[in-house]
Amino acid sequence: MRTSAVIVSYNTHGAIGIDRRFAPERIARVLAEIDADIVALQEIELRASGFDMLAYLQRETGFHAIAGPTIRSTDRDFGNGLLTRFPVVSVAQVKLDVARREPRGAIDAVIDCDGAPLRVIATHLGLRPSERRDQVKRLLDTIRAGPALPTVLLGDLNEWFLHGRPLRWLHDHFGESPAHATFPSPLPLLALDRIWSSPASLLRRVRVHRSRLARRASDHLPLVAKLAWDPD
Repeated sequence: MRTSAVIVSYNTHGAIGIDRRFAPERIARVLAEIDADIVALQEIELRASGFDMLAYLQRETGFHAIAGPTIRSTDRDFGNGLLTRFPVVSVAQVKLDVARREPRGAIDAVIDCDGAPLRVIATHLGLRPSERRDQVKRLLDTIRAGPALPTVLLGDLNEWFLHGRPLRWLHDHFGESPAHATFPSPLPLLALDRIWSSPASLLRRVRVHRSRLARRASDHLPLVAKLAWDPD
């Protein structure tokens, strides 16, 4: 039987909307609008003296949660997160730090989608082109070294050069994927958030979630993809 799933990449901007108001409930409501099965989150609080964003979204969705902190301090963990309706089989953290730059990383998880394993790699890359070149090379090495499963790579790649080397390398490995503008949310111009799959046929439809609430809740719009594949 064919397996399907809806997957989302969403940079939440720390739940601070374009009105500069901290409102995590808006992020939860946007996710409820989409009703996805797997959600890759960027720029979220994972542990804090006042508020744990990932734990809050886990309670709101009832999903399994995976934390991927990239910035750690005594009272704050911040970085990536993954929410999934499906059970988690395994998790690895991929370090993508570059010296003298903000720490970056990726979550590398295998998820059991109703008996069909899916490898999900969720990331948020650096701001400088040299960072992203190094990070994409390391991600591709990780992907090639891992299990030979249907795979999705998604996240905020911060790559606005559509013909730059990082995107060319990713297209060489995965094949072309749609580039939909997601930033800034009120009037999106840049395709910073991306989704690729291997095999490429896994990716059936990619769209931007453009609801009125999503345009206010964060400075990025969520990128949504429908996946469908035949389990081995």
